[in-house]
Amino acid sequence: MISLPNTGFLADASDRLKSMMAAQARPVSLSRGQVLFDQGDPGDALFAVTDGALEVSVLSLQGRKLALDLMGPGAIFGEISLFDPGPRTATITATQPSQVLKVRNADILAQINKHPELAGDMIRLAGLRMRWMGRQLNEQVFLPVPTRLARKLLHLAPVSDSCPKTVALSQSELAEYVGATREAISKTIAAWKRLGVIETVRSGILIQDLEALHVLADLEQI
Repeated sequence: MISLPNTGFLADASDRLKSMMAAQARPVSLSRGQVLFDQGDPGDALFAVTDGALEVSVLSLQGRKLALDLMGPGAIFGEISLFDPGPRTATITATQPSQVLKVRNADILAQINKHPELAGDMIRLAGLRMRWMGRQLNEQVFLPVPTRLARKLLHLAPVSDSCPKTVALSQSELAEYVGATREAISKTIAAWKRLGVIETVRSGILIQDLEALHVLADLEQI
């Protein structure tokens, strides 16, 4: 039986969904930089992350990349294809060696027919995704670059109450996540370094003052 992480969406998933994933899924290994699927590929499976980290990104018509999220163990994705079997809406790329579980849509739908309560998990997952996408859109439209950067650093930082903590992304990668130019990100980071909020290190961004970053993120907005 496959062991599932008790984190992310899987932490609150029903026992039936966890049992189905463990019994029906096929493990898939990804190396750093390997693409699991591209935006526009046919959607034919649901995935769960068991180890590593996977980037969610989209391309504009002009070819500009926007990184939307970084998924860790316990995350489930690919559920849109269950409701609308069309092309994939984003590209999924491993940012480090990773392991995912793959369950074919046909197998999931067969299990839902046998166990209708599984549909509740899928509907909840879709609802969470829609709410998250709506929040991302609002932030991109209404919030300035520094606020978006502070929020993204808080989102990507390791889960702990202590500092320092490191976000292992370059300034160019952060620009993709925030939807800004590298110059704008560099200018903001330089200002925050002078304030002692963060420091730049070889591995990425070192958060030194978590409380100050929360203030900069202005989480009461939107």
